[in-house]
Amino acid sequence: MLRSALRLRRSMATFSGLKLNEVVNVLEKFAPASLAEKWDNVGLLIEPSTDKHVERILLTNDLTEPVLGEALEKNVDLIISYHPPIFRPLTRITMCNWKERIVVGCLANSKALYSPHTAWDKVVGGVNDWLAKAVDIKGIKPLVPEPGAVDGTGSGRLVETSMPISQLVHALQDHIDNSVHVAYAVDHHPKTFVHTVGICAGSGGSVLKGIKADLVITGEMSHHELLDFNHNGTTVLLCNHSNSERGFLREFQCILKERLQEKCEVIVSEKDKDPLQTAFRSNSQAVQQVKQ
Repeated sequence: MLRSALRLRRSMATFSGLKLNEVVNVLEKFAPASLAEKWDNVGLLIEPSTDKHVERILLTNDLTEPVLGEALEKNVDLIISYHPPIFRPLTRITMCNWKERIVVGCLANSKALYSPHTAWDKVVGGVNDWLAKAVDIKGIKPLVPEPGAVDGTGSGRLVETSMPISQLVHALQDHIDNSVHVAYAVDHHPKTFVHTVGICAGSGGSVLKGIKADLVITGEMSHHELLDFNHNGTTVLLCNHSNSERGFLREFQCILKERLQEKCEVIVSEKDKDPLQTAFRSNSQAVQQVKQ
């Protein structure tokens, strides 16, 4: 009853809204698209043909077809998808491919689409700083500082701390609200204390490669990258790719509401999820999928 009442109250709330370009300007001030990696595809990716007035915004880590369905059902005006659904050039727009169907769906229903991706990774207060909050931070700096930046902007994070691995694993699991996979370094065990932690949300193998750290946290790595870290004395904690990023949306929801001066409603997708789901073995030895 309480949940239904809260939903009804939110649905009755009125928002004056802003022009699309005004919302985009606010997003750019938080994390300029110029910060993104050169290979990335960020910014306003789909712009409706008519002037767009934005009253409701949906935040998602990935714009999948279920998430688009949610956006249509909730009548949002702008979708902010952390990962760009349009990444490689599209040679045609048909109904044969799910990414092309998303473009069709956005255009047909006048939905704008914005993607920040690696700009959010680099900016201070962005995705990597959110992921670092799982650690008891005694000092923090970017792994690869952005040229000319003096405020801590850059790729990845290097954190100074003092925590046993077992405590860090539990803290990370609580932080991302999901499972954590541990690949211990050759000489490490759960009670080993770590003093330096390298962090890179998503697929961090290339950014973290060669760093001197007791432990690294990322979303995913290849088998051979894991072996290299293990043999170089570094324990690896893996969260699954998007689980290392998605939790930031809740934090950004509050940031964006404030920066838009509460003129737009900002909601987080309920359909967005990591494509990999953790399974467990029950007492009867039957493998069951963890409930969503």
